Amino acid sequence: MKPTGTDPRILSLAAEVAKSPEQNVPIILLKLKEIINNTPLGSSELKKIKQDIYCYDLIRYCLLVLSQDFSRIQGGWTTISQLTQILSHCCVGLEPGEDAEEFYSELLPSAAENFLILGRQLQTCFINAAKGEEKDELLHFFQIVTDSLFWLVGGHVQLIQNVLQSDHFLHLLQTDNVQIGSTVMTMVQNILQINSGDLLRIEAKTLHSILDEVIFKLLSTPSPVLRGTATKLLLLMAGSHQEILILLRLSACYKGLRSLLNKQQPGTEFRHEFRQLISLLSPKVYQEVEEQIQTSKVVTRAK
Repeated sequence: MKPTGTDPRILSLAAEVAKSPEQNVPIILLKLKEIINNTPLGSSELKKIKQDIYCYDLIRYCLLVLSQDFSRIQGGWTTISQLTQILSHCCVGLEPGEDAEEFYSELLPSAAENFLILGRQLQTCFINAAKGEEKDELLHFFQIVTDSLFWLVGGHVQLIQNVLQSDHFLHLLQTDNVQIGSTVMTMVQNILQINSGDLLRIEAKTLHSILDEVIFKLLSTPSPVLRGTATKLLLLMAGSHQEILILLRLSACYKGLRSLLNKQQPGTEFRHEFRQLISLLSPKVYQEVEEQIQTSKVVTRAK
């Protein structure tokens, strides 16, 4: 059922989309940005506009456009990156009403996965780009897409698991490129600061793959930027969860990790976090964690 009192701008835009050739739709959808930006943040008016946008399928149109071959979209990555911003902003703070199940179980996961796919496509374009100016522009678009993904996940924290378990996310994390790698790890750090508990809800194999890649970057990359970002991310992961700290201490995969870290020369800009990480992996801290776990088990049994 269509809402009553629909904003005339949304009605006009929906009609324009419906009657326009497919190739013109992406540019038409960009008009949503001005409508959203000109409406007070957090207002009931903005809430109603988002409902109107959703009810007239304009969010789904954005998603469909972002699923297309990027080379065929008018305006290229400029248009695409702006549409990811529009899509994420429209979805956050939206109350979908009768279509709630479809919105939460289908549209949102599809949007998150689409953003990751776009990220991989941009990564490929960035690596293959020859000119520095072109690389800078593509990196800018990549950051817009990852910021849009973070905004979407921040408004719908249930998507964190979807993102962390996506093969596209893992491929992005495994890049050797400094700019792309540091952007992705910073995004992961920001996501985990919202809710790090989702790390323990993903499959063990996936968690190991994430840890493996972060540790590899920390120990093997010559880039101080990547090493610094990897240090902060691993510190957050291990410091947030006793289970991960125990895994890093006991698993054969990470045997000797603390010794290897002690041999590293940390950059001055992340020396403090590096020392914190080494201290966290010390036998003394591990023993304290084990004692806390055992005490917790005893208390639980007593109840």
